[in-house]
Amino acid sequence: MIMAVTRHTPVMLEEVIAALNVRAGGRYIDCTLGGGGHAEAILERSQPGGVLLGIDADAAAIDRASERLAPYGDAFRAVRANFREVGDICAQLQFVPVNGVLLDLGLSSDQLEEGAGFSFQRETPLDMRFGGEGTTAEQIVNTYSEAALADLIFRYGEEPASRKIARRIVEARPVRTSRELAKAVEQAVGRRAGRNTHPATRTFQALRIAVNEELSSLSAALPQAHGLLGFGARLAVLSYHSLEDRIVKEYIRRESRDCICPPGLPECRCGHKATLRPVTRGALQPAAAEIAANPRARSARLRAAERIATTAA
Repeated sequence: MIMAVTRHTPVMLEEVIAALNVRAGGRYIDCTLGGGGHAEAILERSQPGGVLLGIDADAAAIDRASERLAPYGDAFRAVRANFREVGDICAQLQFVPVNGVLLDLGLSSDQLEEGAGFSFQRETPLDMRFGGEGTTAEQIVNTYSEAALADLIFRYGEEPASRKIARRIVEARPVRTSRELAKAVEQAVGRRAGRNTHPATRTFQALRIAVNEELSSLSAALPQAHGLLGFGARLAVLSYHSLEDRIVKEYIRRESRDCICPPGLPECRCGHKATLRPVTRGALQPAAAEIAANPRARSARLRAAERIATTAA
């Protein structure tokens, strides 16, 4: 049997391992298995006795990673699912508590190359679904009203020219492929001087986020992952744009405070107790050498926190 080869290079690998504080005999979850690079490093560093549960919505990613990690035998187990289901999955498998949970929110190089419409460099159907279920990007660009499309591109892509882009997309309908969409965006805004990124980057990001409900999935997954952690265990999240990073930052900040009452109250009424401690000072970024070797890492931000016991009232 020929091994399925991954094109994906794991981002900030050593920083992730350090943030998770991977140790021999530990139990870990990789919520976004992808090419299996982070998972392989976690398994290697957690031997002897370490085990890892890998989750991914992409069946092809599960197949690749399972083949890659087969030498670890029963130390590795994979489940095809959206990471927003991590709590239920671990309850069913009795995989609790854990020593670390990783969420790598980036799009893998394999997904960019596999023809699901993620890349504007190739002529592929405009799909963008991670798991092959639900509404496609093609359905969105061809059925949403101009106003709704502009709102989506602005909200999820933070694209200032969203109205121009939406207008041109509507004029170009039907838009069936990734290159047709990229062409429509470029016609709307042109090539921006001094910018290395393609003008369609933010529009593609917005559609991918909408199709896969990425922000709501992240918001749902964070408290579940937090709840799986034993005392002293770590949660590490790699994000790739400000919307994701803001959700992670605010979650860690809130769960690291004893009181989350609105300001101005004479006394605490929420009863909230801190159960996390940040272990990264702000968000860590990739080193210049890594960005030079893997330009797709340039936007990565890593945040991590450790589960602590609640303080006495």
